Amino acid sequence: MDHAPADQSRTDQPPVLDVRHLVTELRLRRGALRPVDGVSFRVGRGETLGIVGESGSGKSMTCLSLLRLLPRPGGRIAAGEVLVAGTDLTKLSEKELARDWRGRRISMVTQDPMSSLNPVYTVGDQVGAPLRYHGLAHSRAEARARAADALGRVRIPSPEARLDDFPHQFSGGMRQRVVSAMAIACAPEVMIADEPTSSLDVTIQVKMMDLYKQIQEETGVAIVLITHDMGVAASICDRIAVMYAGRIVEQGPAREIFRNPAHPYTRALLNAIPKLGEKSKRLYALGGQPPSLLDMPGGCRFAPRCTLADAKCLAAYPGDSDLGSGHRAACWRLSEEGAPDAA
Repeated sequence: MDHAPADQSRTDQPPVLDVRHLVTELRLRRGALRPVDGVSFRVGRGETLGIVGESGSGKSMTCLSLLRLLPRPGGRIAAGEVLVAGTDLTKLSEKELARDWRGRRISMVTQDPMSSLNPVYTVGDQVGAPLRYHGLAHSRAEARARAADALGRVRIPSPEARLDDFPHQFSGGMRQRVVSAMAIACAPEVMIADEPTSSLDVTIQVKMMDLYKQIQEETGVAIVLITHDMGVAASICDRIAVMYAGRIVEQGPAREIFRNPAHPYTRALLNAIPKLGEKSKRLYALGGQPPSLLDMPGGCRFAPRCTLADAKCLAAYPGDSDLGSGHRAACWRLSEEGAPDAA
């Protein structure tokens, strides 16, 4: 399905979230892994950044790192900064992060609502929980009222009547709306949405993306959308960051990424999207597999799968090339010849 990239008018806003050279390590018996290795990006107020890539590229681990929700023991932020409204979250104690930031000023919508909702508590109790924890509701009655308001904002019909229902009494799409209500209940400045439509059918996906747009217009929240679906990214994102093997290989305005993809990996992802009106005997498929985190290539990490790779690509990792208008990509051929001709 073809999609028109989202409007770019909000990309000049000052950053609410500023991630600088973030490195995350997981220490295992077999060695130390870096699923996030030098990631940098910015998101402004009222802006949506989409982080796209194959499974295992580091998208979800990047977002868990922002909130420091890493596996224990063994997971840690090894380097970099995560600035929210100027405060570096990596320097805060766990108590400070939980009390003042996590869920309050930066929240997260997970991809599986059933694993995020407790089946033995009512929806009203669960949506109201962050309000009570962060001291934004001083009584149970106030928490219920504000929970009903949050459910109404995510377009759940008769929200007051649904407060005492349990998660199993909601459809899959409605459960995803409940999780979204929990994420926006405390009016955060940043909302991370990790594959929020992966368990929904196509028609419900469209409704959820429209809902996020409406919430953003009403509140000005900055959204980081994690997805492997380029069509979903095109429908809502102002800018897109393409991740591969723990690094961002291309980043820029969504319209530019879709019209003029510069990195061979980005081109491969776009070539894999079926297009209406085009007849093809066989769909395009990118050959090979992403590299193991325990055995990363010494040069460009995409080189083993890239048809354009040469000796230089295998020897050293390329720096970012500035393509103008905030569009950057890490490919040796960009600095030598301009955009590659093929993926």
